[in-house]
Amino acid sequence: MAEDRSGDVIVVGSGVIGLTTALVLAESGRRVRIWTREPAERTTSAVAGALWWPYAIEPRDLARQWALRSLSVYEELAARSGETGVRMVEGVMGEARLDEQGAWAAARLPGLRASTAEEYRGSGLWARLPLIDMPVHLGWLRSRFLRAGGTVETRTVTDLAEAGAQAGVVVNCAGLGARELVGDAAVRPVRGQLVIVENPGVRTWLVSTDAVAGTTTYLFPQPGRLVLGGTTEEDAWSLTPDPGVAAGIVERCAVLRPEVAGARVLGHRVGLRPVRGAVRLERDVSGGGLLVHNYGHGGGGVTVAWGCAEVVLGLL
Repeated sequence: MAEDRSGDVIVVGSGVIGLTTALVLAESGRRVRIWTREPAERTTSAVAGALWWPYAIEPRDLARQWALRSLSVYEELAARSGETGVRMVEGVMGEARLDEQGAWAAARLPGLRASTAEEYRGSGLWARLPLIDMPVHLGWLRSRFLRAGGTVETRTVTDLAEAGAQAGVVVNCAGLGARELVGDAAVRPVRGQLVIVENPGVRTWLVSTDAVAGTTTYLFPQPGRLVLGGTTEEDAWSLTPDPGVAAGIVERCAVLRPEVAGARVLGHRVGLRPVRGAVRLERDVSGGGLLVHNYGHGGGGVTVAWGCAEVVLGLL
């Protein structure tokens, strides 16, 4: 007799959205497999900064709910930072004001206040937020998923019906791959380039936005390194670091933190954020089996990962 796989789940994609979703489903008692074209450490998620902050994610109200649920999880995981890669770190969100934030900010972010002139030359918010070492965190997610009985298979998926033939439930967490996989032209790449340098002593994170120049500059202190960014190049597909862009990133960061100017460069990273007008998080039963979409998070996947994963669980 053929094995009944109607209760099985296949999650397509192993970025932070795919891994977190698969983990939540596996720990709920379901038999879950991840199908992924490449291991987590080679996904866009591995390149992320990655600071928790609910920005530029639509639909806004739902995204805030997903983000706040994820914040609660990250606060718990920060107690085991060496294992999980999650730390609570203070820093300044430039060009942000207290009166522009909703009531959620004061309620959920203790110590949130306007930054001082010594902390930042413009207006900004001083906050203590989750800052995530993504290579460590992705490895931790995968290990916890495997301990929950899940399996990971490396394979290229060109048709979700292939997964549907082997499992009663398919969850599409393909990120940018959803553009081709489900023919969703609304999913577009926004290229981000980073420079990794030796940390000259920067202990707080900083995000600074120049509306005139159209740039966002940030410094994220991670264990053993300092991450400098960044770029937001729409519809750019190249994964090759641009030396001129890298030099510009270092120069902009050095204006904010002069000690960065002479820091030794350890490496360069490029990732393609899967941007969409709004996150697609919904059931799709048009093909007969149960298909759930969970993609289009742009650069905010880390911020909403746990909240979105729990929505997927509810949709099943």
